[in-house]
Amino acid sequence: MSALTLGFIPLTDCAPLIVAQDRGLFAAEGLDVALSREASWATIRDKVAVGALDAAHMLAPMTLAATAGIGEPAAPMLAPLALAVNGAGVTLSNRLIHALPTGAETPQETAMALAGFIAQGRAAGEPPLTFAVVFPFSMHMYALRYWLASAGVDPDRDVRLVVVPPPRMVEQLRTGQVDGICVGAPWNTVASRGGLGRVVLRTSQFWPAGPDKVLGVTAEFARREPQHLQALLRALVRAQAWCDAPENHRDLADLLSRPEYVGAEADVIAPAIADELVFHRDGASVPRLEHARWFLDQMRRWNQIGPEVDAAGLATAVYRPDLALEALRATGLATPILPAPGPLFDGKTAGSA
Repeated sequence: MSALTLGFIPLTDCAPLIVAQDRGLFAAEGLDVALSREASWATIRDKVAVGALDAAHMLAPMTLAATAGIGEPAAPMLAPLALAVNGAGVTLSNRLIHALPTGAETPQETAMALAGFIAQGRAAGEPPLTFAVVFPFSMHMYALRYWLASAGVDPDRDVRLVVVPPPRMVEQLRTGQVDGICVGAPWNTVASRGGLGRVVLRTSQFWPAGPDKVLGVTAEFARREPQHLQALLRALVRAQAWCDAPENHRDLADLLSRPEYVGAEADVIAPAIADELVFHRDGASVPRLEHARWFLDQMRRWNQIGPEVDAAGLATAVYRPDLALEALRATGLATPILPAPGPLFDGKTAGSA
């Protein structure tokens, strides 16, 4: 068997890697896989870049940023598989919820109420609110910015954004170090059920079937080990199909709840599996070029990249739907790819490009 080490962060959408290991799907493809639970997205990026991890559960925009060398030496990467869509959200602390005007129920209403509160605080000379995101290049960062900007909040001037690893988000909310978090499942549910705040936006409301995580590999690994990469993808798409089946949802929540995986109670993992996350159906496994282009548009909008970056060339170099489709056809799991609607909020306010 061929030995591979795959990294993951303790989030519900790491499920395809966990299931492929637990159910022997990697072994069936001749792969001897070791899973490595990592502490942060920066660690994942760096270990994949230097070859300490052969592949990993990764934030989709991270593969683009790493390839472009934004803030770090360039490490060309590929996204040959989308691992899941949906699953993230914004939770505001109880203190902030109680300070907002009553009657704000929808994400848009809450954003407008938050904008008014922020304006009042700025006029009174109060320090800005602090929101935690998981990484500078993430769906979480861009969804939070887009949502705030849709109400006229400038995320670079009116609030403070800090990076916190997903498993530490709940503690940051509990201790009052942040006023809100934008993180993936199950940590919003852990926070809300723990009485620490209220979920005010789910990314599935912001962008139904919107992108989030991918499998990330270096371009060098894909060039050097094309057969191993396809074996890895075949095992993972089979795992994704298993994850989507309703009859498997309880077993999946129980599996992920183990301390070596997500380490949260099965009852707080289960809701996102049942109601939000999609791993395979409707073409969810396929990394979509329009998703890559949207991420790059956001990077440009928020001054993470400049006009010198060839966004179109970068998108097609990193996002490889052809590799996912090859694995899906080989396993007989190819499905029609449904059109993906774009974000719901217009975003044509503060900081728009």
